[in-house]
Amino acid sequence: MDEEVGAHFGRVPNYTIVDTETGEVKVIVNTSEHAGGVGLPPDIIHAAGADTMVVSNLGRRAITLFEELGIMVYTGASGTVKDAIRMLNAGELEAATDQSACTQRAFHDMHQKD
Repeated sequence: MDEEVGAHFGRVPNYTIVDTETGEVKVIVNTSEHAGGVGLPPDIIHAAGADTMVVSNLGRRAITLFEELGIMVYTGASGTVKDAIRMLNAGELEAATDQSACTQRAFHDMHQKD
């Protein structure tokens, strides 16, 4: 709960799943293709049984995949996981849309020279 919310959703090392009704917390390793594994982050989150995702920001493709899986996504989270949950409960986060999606392609062309 005291871990920082990652800036690059698909590339974080872990996802923290919190059951807001029971308080149960489980940490799931990001084994997605973005982290050098297989699968996509929304599939990992869905398999964990989450129905809501709280992030700093994410791209259009991820938003669409979450929508297809029936998972609501909120953006604008910062600080720790505990802070992000507080922000969600206080109504301080925005529902993710194509218009609010991150357009910056993180790590894209990071090995190219100028």
